[in-house]
Amino acid sequence: MKKRLELSFDAAMLAALALAPFYLSSYHLSLLGRFLALAILSLGISLIWGWGGILSLGQGVFWGLGAYVLAMHLKLTGLAPGDIPDFMMWSGLDHLPGWWRLFQSPLPALVGAIAIPAAVAAGLAWLVFDRRVRGVYFALITQALALAFSTLLISEQAYTGGFNGLTDFTTIFGRVIIDPGFQRGIYWITLATLALCFLGCRWILNASFGKVLLAIRDGESRVRFLGYNPAAYKTVAFALAGALAGLSGALYILHVGVISPAMVGVVPSIEMVIAVAVGGRASLPGVILGTLLVNFGKDWISSAMPEVWQLAMGLLFILVVTVLPQGLAGIPGAAARLFRPRRKRQEPEAPRREMRKGAAMAAQEKD
Repeated sequence: MKKRLELSFDAAMLAALALAPFYLSSYHLSLLGRFLALAILSLGISLIWGWGGILSLGQGVFWGLGAYVLAMHLKLTGLAPGDIPDFMMWSGLDHLPGWWRLFQSPLPALVGAIAIPAAVAAGLAWLVFDRRVRGVYFALITQALALAFSTLLISEQAYTGGFNGLTDFTTIFGRVIIDPGFQRGIYWITLATLALCFLGCRWILNASFGKVLLAIRDGESRVRFLGYNPAAYKTVAFALAGALAGLSGALYILHVGVISPAMVGVVPSIEMVIAVAVGGRASLPGVILGTLLVNFGKDWISSAMPEVWQLAMGLLFILVVTVLPQGLAGIPGAAARLFRPRRKRQEPEAPRREMRKGAAMAAQEKD
């Protein structure tokens, strides 16, 4: 019965999202599309944090790698042969760097947007997990990595656009990005990609890999004693999360049309974790719902009261940690426990017999 209700809820959510272009304005459809792209990233965080116990405060790095790789292709699209992007000319370059040429074609750019973040995540994870670094130490390492990555992007202005980032994208696959028809199409592509990633993550977690990953979260030392290599499993999971983050970043910039260091630093990475915590880190539908609610709330609060939205985000995280540790996904279970009728505590039969026997003997002695 519970599984049927979950399937019904997932189907209803998918149907409502699929029909969104017919009842939402172009502005709100654009917002929903970019937040659905972020939900792909949230699935990866749920995979490593909710199921693997790996708290990463630097997922913005892998998200940014995917976004920048595709943005490099979009920036080169439409340039005449021999021309270079405007920010390179302003910085004194007279030729296109060789590593930019790798992404002149759309297919290598799309593959690179997924493969490069996955490879970087796998390399980092193996270096760290093979040395049995975990917990808060790993979280601090990833947070420092996010800070270093955003600083590097700003300092290398001639190659990355510096603080302003990359923008002014025109076409992809010959289609004009700002065309309303393209925006509707990319929305449905984003939704379909999210659905496929959701099913893929569910399949992974229901397989033996997911069971071992869950066992590592609950008792890594015991799993190691059973003959498994936790570092290998955690590395694969972190690489998958990196690939999902890169895919999310690539889809996101097709909706928003810009990528900058301010979008990949420490604060955005923490906000990504907050959205997952609000939804329920171990619930795949929950993290999608949490991502949508938190980002729509952020958009509304930052527009109405820009000076308090960061304070509201912090208070929301404190509320979730203290009151709803399982996020929105834990509300039905908490409500069921709250309204469940309490059963009277029954003493075991054997102790009751001993008590009656002792009381009878005491009565006889008194007589």
